[in-house]
Amino acid sequence: MYDAAILWDWLAFAVRWLHVITAIAWIGSSFYFIALDLSLNRDIDGPADGEEWQVHGGGFYHIQKYLVAPAAMPEHLTWFKWESYWTWLSGFALLAVVYWAGAELYLIDPNKADLAIWQGILISAGSLAIGWIIYDFLCKSPLGDQPTTLMLLLFVLLVAMSWGYNQVFTGRAALLHLGAFTATIMTANVFFIIMPNQRIVVADLKAGRTPDAKYGKIAKLRSTHNNYLTLPVIFLMLSNHYPLAFGTEYAWIIAALVFLMGVTIRHYFNSMHARKGRPSWTWAVTVLLFILIARLSTQPGHDTYEEAEARALTPYEARFASADGFEDARDIVIGHCSMCHAREPVWNNMQWAPKGVFLETESDIARHARQIYLQAGVSHGMPPPNAVDMAAEDRAKLIAWYRSGS
Repeated sequence: MYDAAILWDWLAFAVRWLHVITAIAWIGSSFYFIALDLSLNRDIDGPADGEEWQVHGGGFYHIQKYLVAPAAMPEHLTWFKWESYWTWLSGFALLAVVYWAGAELYLIDPNKADLAIWQGILISAGSLAIGWIIYDFLCKSPLGDQPTTLMLLLFVLLVAMSWGYNQVFTGRAALLHLGAFTATIMTANVFFIIMPNQRIVVADLKAGRTPDAKYGKIAKLRSTHNNYLTLPVIFLMLSNHYPLAFGTEYAWIIAALVFLMGVTIRHYFNSMHARKGRPSWTWAVTVLLFILIARLSTQPGHDTYEEAEARALTPYEARFASADGFEDARDIVIGHCSMCHAREPVWNNMQWAPKGVFLETESDIARHARQIYLQAGVSHGMPPPNAVDMAAEDRAKLIAWYRSGS
C-alpha cells in the first residue's frame, strides 16, 4: 500500500538524487577549469593567454585559453551554466520537500525559538535572498578592489549566519541552511554576474567592438570565491548524516572552522596546479582544525531527558501521542530502539544517537512518528538485524499506530 508518507519519501529521494548528480557535474567542471586555468603554460607566442596538452581516455587534447576571446568567434560555443542552475534548483526543491514540508520535525526547534511553521519557512527562504544582497553589495563596493579584505568580510558574514541559524533552527537544519546560503551566493554569482558579463563580451566581439577587460576581472573575482566555497558546501550538504557535526551547542563554530579548512585545502591544490610548489603546511593546519572540530563535537547541544519529558507536546506530537496504539508503539520503540537513540546511548562506542534522533520519551516518539513508520514499520531499515530482532507483529503495530495518527 502506497500512502502519502511513502510517496513523499520517494519524492525526496528522487529530488536528492537529482541534486547529487547535478552537484557532481557542477563541482567537477569547476574543479577542472580552476586546475586547468592555473596549470596553463603561458610561455608561448601568439594571441592565446596560455595552452595545455592533456591526455585522457586514450586521446590527446590541446587546449588554448584566450584572455578575452579569439580574433573570430567560433560557430559553436559551450556555456557552462546549467550544472550550477540545476544544482541550486534541485537543492531548493529538496529544502522545500524535507525542511518546509517537514518543518515540525526537521526545521523548528521549540527549545530555541517559539516559531510558527510559516515563520520558520519565511526565515528559511528570506535568509537566502538577504545573504546574496549583502554579499553582492560588498563585492560591488570599493572592497571589490581589495580581494583579501573582501574574503575576510565574506568569512565574517558566513560565521554570523552560522550563529544566527543555530539560534532559531534545529542543529541539522542550521548547518544545511548555511550550505544553502553559501550555494545561493555561488549560483547567483554565475547567474547574475559571470554569465551576463560573458554575454556582453561575446556580443561586443560579434559586433566588432573591443570588449572591456573589466568584465573578465569581475567574473574572475566571483569565480575565485566560488572556488574556495565549494568544499565547505559539500561538507554542509553531508552534515545531516553526522550528528557529531550538528548535535552540539558549538555546531556554528564547527561550521566556521569547516570554511577555514576549505581555504587551506584549496590553497594547497591551487598552488600545486599553478606550479608554485606544494605548501604542506596547509595540511598540518587542516588536521589541527579537524581535531578541534572533533573536540567541539563532544559538547552536548540538546535538551536533557528530564527537559524533554517536561516539555509540552506540540500539536504534531499530540496527534500521534493520542492516536490508537500509541502505548504499544511506545513500548516497542523503547524496547528496540532507545539503547542507541538516547541522549546518552548505552550501545558500545556510540557518542551520539544516529542522525541525532532521540526515542526515549513520549514526545520523542510522537515527534519521530513518520521516521519510525518508514524505518521500522513498512521497511526493515531499523533496528539493525544484528543488534535487535523486531518481530513482524511489532512492525505491524507501528504501522497501525502511524496510520491511525496520520
